[in-house]
Amino acid sequence: MTDTPANQPRRADLGKDPASVSGMFDGVARGYDRTNTVLSMGNDRLWRVATTRAVSPRPGERILDLAAGTGASSVSLARSGAEVVAADFSPGMIGEGRRRHGPDAPGGGIRNLSFVHADATDLPFADEEFDAVTMSFGLRNVNDPKKALAELLRVTKPGGRIVVCEFSHPPSRAFAGLYRFYNDRVLPVVAKTVSSNADAYDYLNESIRDWPDQPTLAAWMRDAGWADVAFRNLSFGIVALHRGVKPVRPRASGSAAEGTPAPR
Repeated sequence: MTDTPANQPRRADLGKDPASVSGMFDGVARGYDRTNTVLSMGNDRLWRVATTRAVSPRPGERILDLAAGTGASSVSLARSGAEVVAADFSPGMIGEGRRRHGPDAPGGGIRNLSFVHADATDLPFADEEFDAVTMSFGLRNVNDPKKALAELLRVTKPGGRIVVCEFSHPPSRAFAGLYRFYNDRVLPVVAKTVSSNADAYDYLNESIRDWPDQPTLAAWMRDAGWADVAFRNLSFGIVALHRGVKPVRPRASGSAAEGTPAPR
């Protein structure tokens, strides 16, 4: 297990300064996926499967996986035969992803998967470049998530689709209480055992608590210009999948008081 370098921040705060957030993720890149599996009790793999199914990647498509981290979600998408671009603003995460899955990886890596350093609020891609865009557990870490949703719309082809997988808020008050107990009391103890930077998971807890609920995120997506926005809860609402489509014709932005639950 690696230690966080002294020149990198051990944790970000709710101001979400890009350099602080990026540096925090740089420091946990090597053990990031293992830690997430332990802390989520294996549910991260189920959420990844659900996200891949929601994106529904197809051979010949070009897909952007933003906030891809080390590329675990990107690999799942690339198995379809689609060309996948794994983008993240943490150089450490991108470097770890390239080490595992890039051209120099054992077996030559994954040919239809590439890694790019990218800022979610200023994407280095052309307009209407992707058939689908997706972002898992990253929108919450962006200091201007509404701008990121607009940027994702810009780079998506008309008729293209978006899937956002993000921590959310369980609608059941009883389950929400149990979930909060786990995050406040259990997660910090486990994080100290399995993570090289337990302080980073204090930020995780704070950012989840501060993040808006499912209908509010759906409204943000509509305001950014996405159409047919719907959401579906996973794991009793610990996580939510939000989906939408870029209108084929220009569509005036509008707000919505609440999102429409997606069909199961």
